[in-house]
Amino acid sequence: MKINEIVIVEGKDDTVRVKQAVDCDTIETNGSAINEATLQTIEHAAEKRGVIILTDPDYPGNKIRTTIEKRVPGAKQAFIDASIARNKRGKIGIEHAPLAAIEEALINVSTPFDSDVETISKQLLVDLGLIIGPGAKERRAKVCSKLKIGYCNGKQLFHRLNAFGVTEEDVKKAIK
Repeated sequence: MKINEIVIVEGKDDTVRVKQAVDCDTIETNGSAINEATLQTIEHAAEKRGVIILTDPDYPGNKIRTTIEKRVPGAKQAFIDASIARNKRGKIGIEHAPLAAIEEALINVSTPFDSDVETISKQLLVDLGLIIGPGAKERRAKVCSKLKIGYCNGKQLFHRLNAFGVTEEDVKKAIK
């Protein structure tokens, strides 16, 4: 499978693994402290070919994703669950994900809507037990996995669901 957009990854090992799964070009952020030159390269790539953010499903990966989203609003996003991106010692990273999972994540790429669009209310997330109460974390993890939006905390869940235009019906289906 050939990917037209440039895939943004964290490091060399991620590039090697992604290129084993698909035919694409990558830009490496070299960790969560992305420098200005790399951000400018990503902006340029977004203008010319588009970009897909595929970072590790962990805190530093989310930090990188957020930094890039601020500089390149509307960047496409691909997510892989942390549960399948672990090595035998428990380290999480794209470089540990199965090739099929990487390919699937890139096939299921999402483009976020403008942040002003609200398709889900916070109250609905509270009513469904996704952001408050016992078991909310587990329910949230299940919903994030089924909707392929990457694991997130309650605040991030509200933002991502709205950014990707997920509807109340979509969320209720994912809970079942």
